[in-house]
Amino acid sequence: MDYSNHRLAYCEFLLSSQLNYTQTYFAEHHEGFSHDSINRFLRVEKLTPKVVWENVKDDIIVSDAGYVLFDDVVLDKRHSRKSSLIRRQWSGNAKAVIHGIGVVTCVYVNPELERFWVLDYRIYDKAGDGQSKIKHMLTMLDHLHYAKQLPYRTVLMDSWYATMQVMKHIDALGKIYYCPIKCNRKVDDSDGQHQHQQVQTLIWSKQEQQHGKQVHLKNMPKGHRVKLFRLVSSNRRMEYIVTNDLQQNSSDQVQHHCAVRWHIEQFHRETKQTTGIEACQCRSPRALRNHIACAFLVWVHLKRLAHQLETTVYQLKQGLLDDYMSQQLKQPSYPMRLCA
Repeated sequence: MDYSNHRLAYCEFLLSSQLNYTQTYFAEHHEGFSHDSINRFLRVEKLTPKVVWENVKDDIIVSDAGYVLFDDVVLDKRHSRKSSLIRRQWSGNAKAVIHGIGVVTCVYVNPELERFWVLDYRIYDKAGDGQSKIKHMLTMLDHLHYAKQLPYRTVLMDSWYATMQVMKHIDALGKIYYCPIKCNRKVDDSDGQHQHQQVQTLIWSKQEQQHGKQVHLKNMPKGHRVKLFRLVSSNRRMEYIVTNDLQQNSSDQVQHHCAVRWHIEQFHRETKQTTGIEACQCRSPRALRNHIACAFLVWVHLKRLAHQLETTVYQLKQGLLDDYMSQQLKQPSYPMRLCA
């Protein structure tokens, strides 16, 4: 059965609805679809990350200096635990371990235009497919590099992905990476004269603070060096960044590169706040996957419109209520009656 009409209608529903994203609410407000028909669509259709790529690829403006960003987001499902996709995991947004669905995402950034696009994503379901988040990331990176063939220079990621496997893989592709490492990561800055020590215990000269220092990460191949920088934020919080660009000698430039990672956080926040991506009440893993795909399609559409109209996805979403508000103020459905 062709479910293309269902897909379009469901995406339009996610785009238009402000608070309620249930199938019941959809069926109550759409004459062409019953609850059973939209439920059947979500349970039977098989939408994959490819459908997002097909809808975004013509929007992308590439850059030889492009960035590729990887991170994962947890969709909050604390009140809906009866699905194989839902498991206990750390949520950076909630700052706690919660029941949720993990999604590893890939975003492309054009630094000249300050614009970004989602390229790919994977649902984290190790019990179902045996794939770790690292494996999902490397699969998406290879697909970007060899199949999509978008030009890019730099890969940015969270400390979770700062592993030997990932770093060596990016090295093999001939690309640059910048990634934070945890303060207890062991390094050696003595060229083998001393044992590895936690990075937070290193002593920094004034010159090293400005220009970084070459170190060896524990468990990396012997002789493999990376450049380490210690960045100090405005609230005196320390962040340690490693890069395979051994020619990099400016902590300010490193901070500039790392700041680009904010775009993937923006993407996660916008999808959560404008598409109802966390609101699906289905239990079927296939239905949840299809809902997530449709939510990403809605974000792609909103982002495209926001650029064309020189506005934001939030203003577009909230603007849907403007006509309603104007009509209600002119002719209220429930006129107020006040006592003198």
